[in-house]
Amino acid sequence: MPVKNTQDFLEQAFLKALGAAKPSEILPVSLATVFKNPLAGRCLVLGAGKAAASMAATLEAYAHEHWPDTQLEGMVVTRYGHAMPTKTIQVVEASHPVPDAAGLDAAQKTLDLIATLQANDQLIVLISGGGSSLLTLPASGLSIDDVQATTRALLRSGAPIAQMNIVRKHLSAILGGHMAREAVARGAKVDAFLISDVTGDDISSIASGPCAPDDSSFTDALRVLGEYDLLNSQVPQVVIDYLRAGERGNHPETPKSGDPIFKNVRNHLLGSAHASLEAAANYCRSVGVTPVILGDTVTGEAKDVALMQASIAREIYFYNAPFARPVALLSGGECTVTIPPGVKGRGGRCTEFLLALLAATEDLPSLAALAADTDGIDGSEDNAGGWFDSSVRKFAESKKILAKKYLADHDAYGFFKEARALVETGPTLTNVNDFRILLIDSES
Repeated sequence: MPVKNTQDFLEQAFLKALGAAKPSEILPVSLATVFKNPLAGRCLVLGAGKAAASMAATLEAYAHEHWPDTQLEGMVVTRYGHAMPTKTIQVVEASHPVPDAAGLDAAQKTLDLIATLQANDQLIVLISGGGSSLLTLPASGLSIDDVQATTRALLRSGAPIAQMNIVRKHLSAILGGHMAREAVARGAKVDAFLISDVTGDDISSIASGPCAPDDSSFTDALRVLGEYDLLNSQVPQVVIDYLRAGERGNHPETPKSGDPIFKNVRNHLLGSAHASLEAAANYCRSVGVTPVILGDTVTGEAKDVALMQASIAREIYFYNAPFARPVALLSGGECTVTIPPGVKGRGGRCTEFLLALLAATEDLPSLAALAADTDGIDGSEDNAGGWFDSSVRKFAESKKILAKKYLADHDAYGFFKEARALVETGPTLTNVNDFRILLIDSES
């Protein structure tokens, strides 16, 4: 039987994926597992990311019930509009994806709070996607302007997040394991709880791993800039000079695997993209649709990924192979969008993927799809993503809203706004990267 309401089906699958990543659901389970006995004494809480405020509020509620003898205090930094009410843990808002002065001040205060730690104090660090820019503290000799310019250049280059973070870790005084190094030097015990937004759930890449070992080097950071042709003019010369000086051994490297400091540091992975895909898959099964998880590590240019998934959908639609309809193709990960010089663009990688998919599937008029960022914000605008089905396709055609034209202008937001097919959730207060679902339905 075909799905009766395709829009509702797509949105419910997305909501199930979000539910599997809610801090209020996943953090208490991990806290109970990690801390077998109630904490007592001083517990400093620090953190950064789009889910940092909701993680802090959840931790406060858990501590109030289970750790009555704990002195809980601290601060977390999150993106503008992502705050939640808290009692003893201060919440600061700052800019993402390009850092600003508020993030700089918060990062410095974070380091100042770490300096107050004493032997046997407990440090709990709450980390989620977005922390790299929200916790920006330039290394000595660099300024916030230098880091901002470098971040903008990397964002426009199409570099994957893992490679961006290699550069950012080597320009930072707090990322790339430096936070853990400072805390352990004062005798504190460190437990970091992480909600992953990176492909493969690499803890050194989630928010640039403030409490994780980093096995990349200054040489690797320079290699990334060279690979994306950023060594000439787009990145400030002072940044390049700093990295080259680090390569020569003039600046301290990030702490590596095997460093003794990590004997006193534990990193705990909570929500992940794959867990969210599994939750969406369970929903699909419940309504009679076969789910196929293509993976939570899908990367590459958004338009190229769309063409690949269109070819799979086409095979299923025309040949019922390798799966019989109705089928839902599910995937996570983080695509990239390379913006040519002189093009402003509107939207993000999710809507860019979706628009490219729509443009590439004129021979699949019944195809339905949704793509959205699980943090609730896709790229440059305030929507989480977009969706389409046969009704959206017909409406766009009737209004002469041409997918290929908008795609050429990198204006995916403009297309789905005009087509009345934006997905708008507001900040979800979590982040496990992108969610994509394609429905190849059975015939009615």
